[in-house]
Amino acid sequence: MDGLSGARPLVPVAPERLQEAARRKLDAPAFAYLAGGAGAERTMRANLEAFADVKLMPRRLCGSASRDLSVELFGHRYPAPVLLAPLGVLELAHEGADVAVGRAAAGMGVPFIFSSQASEPMEAVAAAMGDAPRWFQLYWGTDEEVTRSFVRRAEECGAQAIVLTLDTTLLGWRPRDLDLGNLPFLRGQGLAQYLTDPVFRSRLAAVGGPAASPRPSPALLKTAASLAAHGRKFGLSLAQMRAGAAHFTASYTRPDLQWEDLSRLRGWTDLPILLKGILHPDDAREAVRRGMDGVIVSNHGGRQIDGEVGSLSMLPRVVEAAGDLPVLLDSGVRTGSDVAKALALGARAVLLGRPYAYGLAVAGEAGVREVLRNVVAEFDLTLGLLGAHSAGELGAEHLA
Repeated sequence: MDGLSGARPLVPVAPERLQEAARRKLDAPAFAYLAGGAGAERTMRANLEAFADVKLMPRRLCGSASRDLSVELFGHRYPAPVLLAPLGVLELAHEGADVAVGRAAAGMGVPFIFSSQASEPMEAVAAAMGDAPRWFQLYWGTDEEVTRSFVRRAEECGAQAIVLTLDTTLLGWRPRDLDLGNLPFLRGQGLAQYLTDPVFRSRLAAVGGPAASPRPSPALLKTAASLAAHGRKFGLSLAQMRAGAAHFTASYTRPDLQWEDLSRLRGWTDLPILLKGILHPDDAREAVRRGMDGVIVSNHGGRQIDGEVGSLSMLPRVVEAAGDLPVLLDSGVRTGSDVAKALALGARAVLLGRPYAYGLAVAGEAGVREVLRNVVAEFDLTLGLLGAHSAGELGAEHLA
């Protein structure tokens, strides 16, 4: 209806045009980090192809003038089966970063999953969101006291669940970043949770940073300037920032994480724990045996293994293996009809990732809000056109 007055959207509606608008807005390293995938990016394509391969089947003369889009997860009812996925280094997209995304999510009432690799500390984002729902995504590092401190802080920030990411115990082979020699964490970007953590900060005095070059190159000068700027933001010296970047890169993941470790995490918190990165049905069964509260079918948006199976392709088998355990999905979700397909295949909800980052790049907080509104609106229309009265009604009968 805004077209009557000549108003046009803040961000392109079509996913491909949205990505292109973000590419034009961002510098090459920022776009490479946000948009890139592993290897030849076959997994990224597999995620999109998996959605394209699923066909919806509408029913006629059984619809409703209004639909119930809401979903209940872990005792909380959310207005739509869409959550904002944890994305790291959002400062690459926009200076508002995680705070802008949190405000947009709060305006819609959907949960924002705070990333361990955030550009703003969880406390600042939680304050900006008020009472709106938020979860916390956890990377389990080799400095276990820091990991435990993150969980404690998430509880204090009002997080309603802990999402443990399992598919990034090693950083994937990402040619777009490699070609540009770009790892933002070395410049202090995406380290807000660490640089504000009391346990992590206590390590900085004991960890030596890289020695300064007597004849620094322009690249090293740029890195030093970025570290110094982030140091000023978080009250740390340049030497401490160098030490912080070094300690982070040495400790942020644990390649030898095992199922047995989950019992310690269970002992640290009473919050629901979801395992993110599940693709194999046997891993879903093990999650049930280990007392986890949910799983997220995900291949990290195609950023970890080149040639990996598309997330949606594995969803039905994981749902079957998980039994009564709630199953969520991410990787490849671009549209409201994608949301409908995932729910028809058994997902309880989906996580939206890159599209909202592109909206953030194009128009800040308002861009995130518009992308989220577009996805939810298309899902509502799709639901109605399929002849379903609620999100919970979607099932095999709505698939060809």
